[in-house]
Amino acid sequence: MFVNEVNDVKIYNLSAGKSVPDWLTDRRKRSQLMKKVDSRRQIELIQDFDMPGVCTSIRMSPDQQFILATGTYKPRVKCFEVSNLSIKFERCFDSEVTTFEVISDDYSKLVFLQCDRYVEIHAAHGRHYRLRIPRFGRDMKYHKPSCDMFIVGVGRDIYRLNLERGQFLQPYESDASCLNACEVNPEHHLLTVGSKEGTVEAWDPRTKQRCATLDVAMKLPGVKVFPSVTALKFRNGLQMGVGTASGHVLLYDIRSRQPLLIKDHLNKVPIKRLAFNPSQNAVYSLDEATLKLWDEQTGKQIAYVESTSSFNDFCTIPDTGMFFLAQEDVKMLTYYVPAMGPAPRWCSFLDNLTEEIESEVVENVYDDYQFVTQKELEELGLEHLIGSNLLKGYMHGYFMDVRLYNKAKAVVEPFAFDRFRKEKVRQEIESERKSRLQIESKLPKVNKELALKIMDEQANPSNSAKQRNMPSLLQDSRFKAMFENTDFAINKEAEEYRLLAPVLNRLDKSKAKAIKQRIEVAPVAELHAEEAQPREDSDNDEDLFGFEKSEGDSEASSGDDASSDDEDRREYVKEMKQAYKQVKRQREEEEEAEQDDDEEADGPDDYAAPIANGNGNINNPAPRNSANFKLTPLDTDRGNSEAEQRIKQASLQDRIRVMSSLEGNVTNVGRSLGNRQMTFEVNKEKKAQYMAKKREAEMKKHRDERRGIVRNIKSLRLKRVNFK
Repeated sequence: MFVNEVNDVKIYNLSAGKSVPDWLTDRRKRSQLMKKVDSRRQIELIQDFDMPGVCTSIRMSPDQQFILATGTYKPRVKCFEVSNLSIKFERCFDSEVTTFEVISDDYSKLVFLQCDRYVEIHAAHGRHYRLRIPRFGRDMKYHKPSCDMFIVGVGRDIYRLNLERGQFLQPYESDASCLNACEVNPEHHLLTVGSKEGTVEAWDPRTKQRCATLDVAMKLPGVKVFPSVTALKFRNGLQMGVGTASGHVLLYDIRSRQPLLIKDHLNKVPIKRLAFNPSQNAVYSLDEATLKLWDEQTGKQIAYVESTSSFNDFCTIPDTGMFFLAQEDVKMLTYYVPAMGPAPRWCSFLDNLTEEIESEVVENVYDDYQFVTQKELEELGLEHLIGSNLLKGYMHGYFMDVRLYNKAKAVVEPFAFDRFRKEKVRQEIESERKSRLQIESKLPKVNKELALKIMDEQANPSNSAKQRNMPSLLQDSRFKAMFENTDFAINKEAEEYRLLAPVLNRLDKSKAKAIKQRIEVAPVAELHAEEAQPREDSDNDEDLFGFEKSEGDSEASSGDDASSDDEDRREYVKEMKQAYKQVKRQREEEEEAEQDDDEEADGPDDYAAPIANGNGNINNPAPRNSANFKLTPLDTDRGNSEAEQRIKQASLQDRIRVMSSLEGNVTNVGRSLGNRQMTFEVNKEKKAQYMAKKREAEMKKHRDERRGIVRNIKSLRLKRVNFK
């Protein structure tokens, strides 16, 4: 159980608790829950209160004895009986359920509106009848006095399905192009529908005529999203709540066109459902991000529930402080707010428990399992466990028992805890120690060069005012450890950093060059004069794309910028080659050192045993380290693959530049309009052979098709006809 306190109002999440892996059997789940004390204190209010994938809608039966919920996948409905706190039955559908209504006091009569235009009517034993409506439906409500089911959706018609006669009646025609929601008043049974155009129409089922039209969009003129009506709910016979697509809730008295109160959710997402709590004068309003509880008189927020995944629906239990939430997740959430009312009679023990419960943090991970990657498994020496029941594959790694992980960690790194303890002691001493001279230093202890670079970029006068006012990484608490913890220090001796060093140097040079160009700006008149010079048309492709005609033309056309760019490219290529050579040389030295260590471990014997020839003479022993004998390291392929991976991680431009020095297919032409030229040859003979084979295959397929169509003449039999 998780407790959250908002505005001195406690909200108890009865669905929070210790997570148990799904792959365990029910027997092992129960044994694990019984072993630990914190698991035994966990409250599971309703057993198996979840869905296989997603829960789309949830309702409470009018007699408050059954909870019905729909979800996927496979599309289904679950019925939970509160007297037994467990599931009663489960049924599956052919398609997903958009919404549903309970038209009896218990679960014996249900009507489901599905996403493929079907309407299913269920009895206590199962599906009773299935029919289809002309257009896709979005909402429906049951009118008890006439036994009519009103269905609204895509289109202007309000369909009427009479469940007593079992047939469709003449639909109502509204002025809107599309209807999103509908609601029937529980006292005088007035039908209201909400449209896409932001209007609410009221219909009298007795006269079958429209009574009035309320324009809600006119009351929200400054919103960016058009306020289509998405939710409707009556508090009593006179008061009504309207939810819009812009995230606003408007409270109306049906006798007036002016709203009593306008509440903004500030999330700019559509309102999905509304509910009232008359005993506490509170309103529940739900969008996909939050469920807000607020006062209907002042609009002041009482409490709220934030979503970890998108909310789909919710339902309240009348005259209590409990409500259920359907979300885009497996769990269906159960919340209890004592300030909104007492607990229901079937779980009255919650009132006594909530007085003793203290808040606790529950992580959304498996507490008894540790997630490890493939690399971490190799470091621990447990890669041989892959495929056994000790490892469970998940995403890019595995789940393993935390006890096994701790034992393997202690064997591989026996002094890790001592180093960790000494580091903590050192940090505590340094934090408590005060220097004699209090010098304010803006630079952190770790990654000083990076901090200086960030400070220089922040103080750059060429930046806009918006960029200068943006918060720096040094002040952001999310990156605080990067400048305090030594584990995040940049290692300049690593291979990755040395391979990236030429790229970083070139970026620094380009930034310095850009600053220099900003300082030495040419006069505006000269720029306009250069732009005004007419360009001579030329039929020569080389002149058009900037290739050099002669040495004199090249000297005239190529300026200082082009020459400097070529020099920068040459230097960059040179630095990249040098970095690759250094990394390769260091790797070869490490391999040679490993080979020398292996040879020393073999023993001091440098000669092989003497070999006898066919004549009985003994040949001279041949030394092992002769010129003809060559050792091949086992990890050569691995080294080559690592080098190939590093080359693949470089940008395409860098790889082309490096390969152009080794191969002559790519040449540098040195102009702005395409500075790369590639030469290749097309093998016309192979192409002709391929086209001939393709044509022959098509003709063969055509002949086979014709052969299958033509009938054999022998299959025809002639009959004699006798004329009399």
